[in-house]
Amino acid sequence: MSPPEVAVVILNWNGVDYLRKFLPSVLASNYENKRIIVADNGSTDESLAVLESEFPEVEIIINKENYGFAGGYNEALKHVDSPLYILLNSDVKVDPNWIQPLVSAMESDPQIAAAQPKLLAFDQPDHFEYAGAAGGFLDQFGYPFCRGRIFEHCEPDQGQYDDSVDIFWASGAAMCIRSERYHELGGLDADFFAHMEEIDLCWRIKNLGYRIVYRPESVVYHVGGGTLNKANPRKTYLNFRNNLSMLFKNYTAWQLLFMLPIRYSMDVLAAYRALFSGDSRTFKAIAKAHFSFFGAIPKLVSKRRKINRQRKQLTSRSRNLAGYYEGSIVWKHFVSGLNRFSELEEVRR
Repeated sequence: MSPPEVAVVILNWNGVDYLRKFLPSVLASNYENKRIIVADNGSTDESLAVLESEFPEVEIIINKENYGFAGGYNEALKHVDSPLYILLNSDVKVDPNWIQPLVSAMESDPQIAAAQPKLLAFDQPDHFEYAGAAGGFLDQFGYPFCRGRIFEHCEPDQGQYDDSVDIFWASGAAMCIRSERYHELGGLDADFFAHMEEIDLCWRIKNLGYRIVYRPESVVYHVGGGTLNKANPRKTYLNFRNNLSMLFKNYTAWQLLFMLPIRYSMDVLAAYRALFSGDSRTFKAIAKAHFSFFGAIPKLVSKRRKINRQRKQLTSRSRNLAGYYEGSIVWKHFVSGLNRFSELEEVRR
């Protein structure tokens, strides 16, 4: 019996240098039933010409414009008929045997909807990488963190997270997901454009009771920050706006009444802290994010209703809270000085 087909889909926007550098490792992956697809998101560089001339074995999907990370994948995956997708950033180098552990995880339990490999830093391969490390987690105020990465602190990989565990979210830099689940949930939220969209999708998956897992036998190396670096005001705006939107969509009404005012206040404190430290760009980005969020509330109410209707129609299972931390990672890190995930207690398993 042949292994299931896996479509490795790389979303590209003006990333010709990354394609030349990292596509060869993806093409060399040791998995016989794979498709390598590049979905070009309206590039204006030489990406398409390079793909056609230097990588003729790669399938190409051409999006008409730059729909962002979320919308770009949604458009591209309409044209990909495979049971398993792997969403892979263009700035990722992969180990030869990285696909099979993810497939094995998916085959081990039909309730597993998505899986993530170990993400290490390409420029510092003995350290975990910011975007996903050893699996994503979420605190009660919506702040994401990872096994191996608390805010900006990335731990060295010393084998401390080489166990397979359930997580709350899988990194969009390298996420294996069942195509059925992806389309059942409507894919990524295109209104997010970029940032937090994979966490929102994973939260919607968890709301239906499905599992998301981390598999350390699968290893990839991520550059990170290839499109927007961490200090970019556009990235700050998207992160703050999308995080509030994600909370609004996925929390129950009672949770939202409690969490949202606190989270909003924490954002305001972060904005004024930036302002008083001379960083007016971050202050303006956060303010813009809040205005945008409040303006989008009518649309977010509609999305909440759709999510709740879908949950009632599709499952009677309880929400899956594995990987959810019923505390404040902000307090633990910035006040208590916690830098390592292994020091954290009371994370849902």
